[in-house]
Amino acid sequence: MDEIVGYIERITFQNPENGFTIAQLQENKKKALTCIVGTLPSLSPGETLRCQGKWKQHLVHGMQFEVERYKTEIPASIEGIKKYLGSGLIKGIGSTYAGRIVDKFGVDTLDIIEKEPQRLLEIPGFGKKKLEKITSCWSEQKSVREVMIFLQANGVTPSYAQKIYKIYGDKSIAKVQENPYRLARDVRGIGFKTADTIAQTMGIAKDSTQRIDAGIEFVLSELAGDGHVCYPHNEFLQAAEEILAVGQIAIAEQVVALEKESRIEVMDLVQAGVVTPFLWSKMLFAAEIGIARELKRLRDAECSLRKVDVIKALDWVQKRLNIELASHQKDAVSKALESKVQIITGGPGTGKSTITNAIMAITEQLSSKIVLAAPTGRAAKRMTEITGRKAQTIHSLLEFDFSNFGFKRKRENPLECDLIIVDEASMIDTSLMWSLLKAIPDHARLILVGDIYQLPSVGPGNVLKDIIGSKSIPVSMLTEIFRQAAGSRIIVNAHKINRGDFPDIRNLSDSDFYFIDAQTPEQVLNHIVTLVSQRLPLKYKFDPLEDIQVLAPMKKGEIGTENLNRVLQKVLNPDKEGIERWGTRFQIGDKVMQLRNNYKKNVFNGDIGKIVEMDQGEQMLLISFDEQMIEYEFDELDELALAYAVSIHKYQGSERKCVVIPVHTTHFKLLHRNLLYTAVTRGKQLVVLVGMTKALYIAVKNDEVKRRYSGLQQAVSGILNPSIL
Repeated sequence: MDEIVGYIERITFQNPENGFTIAQLQENKKKALTCIVGTLPSLSPGETLRCQGKWKQHLVHGMQFEVERYKTEIPASIEGIKKYLGSGLIKGIGSTYAGRIVDKFGVDTLDIIEKEPQRLLEIPGFGKKKLEKITSCWSEQKSVREVMIFLQANGVTPSYAQKIYKIYGDKSIAKVQENPYRLARDVRGIGFKTADTIAQTMGIAKDSTQRIDAGIEFVLSELAGDGHVCYPHNEFLQAAEEILAVGQIAIAEQVVALEKESRIEVMDLVQAGVVTPFLWSKMLFAAEIGIARELKRLRDAECSLRKVDVIKALDWVQKRLNIELASHQKDAVSKALESKVQIITGGPGTGKSTITNAIMAITEQLSSKIVLAAPTGRAAKRMTEITGRKAQTIHSLLEFDFSNFGFKRKRENPLECDLIIVDEASMIDTSLMWSLLKAIPDHARLILVGDIYQLPSVGPGNVLKDIIGSKSIPVSMLTEIFRQAAGSRIIVNAHKINRGDFPDIRNLSDSDFYFIDAQTPEQVLNHIVTLVSQRLPLKYKFDPLEDIQVLAPMKKGEIGTENLNRVLQKVLNPDKEGIERWGTRFQIGDKVMQLRNNYKKNVFNGDIGKIVEMDQGEQMLLISFDEQMIEYEFDELDELALAYAVSIHKYQGSERKCVVIPVHTTHFKLLHRNLLYTAVTRGKQLVVLVGMTKALYIAVKNDEVKRRYSGLQQAVSGILNPSIL
């Protein structure tokens, strides 16, 4: 096996999922760069590597060194040290200061930083604050490197060392040695398989109860990631057996043990008339039972709002708002004035906003304590525009408490309101709905507004649909499209799609709905790029970043979100200052999306922002989210993805003036009616479908919604209406 040593000059390609990397290595005393390839996750330019492997001649790219094993080392050459310090790995030292330090101390630079850091004050421009920051960061890097070495010794790539250190600090190695499976629970991106690799290397047996217990909880977590709140017992054992490679009997025994320890819940549900045992994580079981109990509490308590003459109120509000309500709209408003809890559901153009405004106008005569909320920032902003009254995100409304990682607003500290209206309620997952209901006081009236034909929540559950299915809460189902909405082909076609009818795809000159035929993925891609960068901005004066959103069903493939983002970034935001992390290049001016809830930053899964500043020395990005400026450290960038193109699921609750949607048979697995319906209803002024009529037909006719297992409908029925069971 050959060995080479050098520092990383640049990274050509990196796959964040498997760590496969192509990089250019500057070997000592060699002029030409060496191309190295292999599994080399989380490398940064400037790092020095000692690589073992073999040379191989690539047909296209020439001679390459295939890395089989590698170790990171402290750089020894002046150029290597300069590159290392200037790479942004050490906060406070950018390329400018790296040059000054190395010019002053030469090959002794790293020893000076390690043993005599106060000598950095000899460099012009260095103050005590900068020195403290550099000293602290240097110490942290040493600790992180120790964690990396520990991970490598235990058969795991060191890509998550920084994350592990951030969570466990100086106790990282001790914590992992104590229970390696905690990594799968505590560290984002580390799954059971990675934790299991460490455990196996440490000598934990495959059939140990510790491993099986961790595996059971991991499988439940993975199923929750697919939307399931619970899962059938026998099917769960099969899924766990595949992952754990342990017999079902051993797994079943530990299921019983975990239930006795109250770490999971097992209970029977009636499925198609058959009683079947199901498994829940403890938290999701508590959430489902909690939702049912909170709904009962709210439904049965006295309302603080005085009763009104409904007929007079309807006459008054129509004159006040200068509208004429249809019979089913009057029925919806009447239910809202008479019920403690009500659901209003319907597609676009069916009058949900009109009904909401009517309910608010009447209630404003009775109380000023009206609260409006929605699951996402954009949905809350749209609700504010429609009603003229400030709406908040549910997370902001409930006020996150960092002392216990829960919400401040709860049963003991409820919201101050007599009426709460929640829009886009189909997006609310099981845990968030429970938190919301707990915070509503007994006397308040609750109205949930949403469209149950859209995609369900990103998180586990199908809450709104399950509550409606329980037949225990008054529901106003809106189906009629109003005259003013019937002029929009977006709305008309959305309803056609929802009914399973093929949409009208004639390209009329004054239409707000277009279909562009493209047979191959390459043609689809080219059309999308031209539309977003040239045709739509020219014809409609749309801003490519602010007004247009590309929505795709899948991540992978030529017209998946990942490739669409790479291509659109090059066209819409080329050659800007940037940083590469986790296989993605982030540049000033990029449109980005937050991938998970971050309560500290007050940004949430699906929020879209723009990179406005970048500081390589401080390793920081500044991102604007709806006029809110948020700082991100470089090692937090796995929370972000480029958002020139995003998944339809992630874009729920948001709207843009124009949406462009690839529809192609290469997305066959995800061509579903509710997915297409959700995508089309995201466009306010213009919707453009690009692809094949065959793919469009498949999507419209495919009404097989992916099943989500949940016990909520049965829980709500049993607690609110026991006679149903």
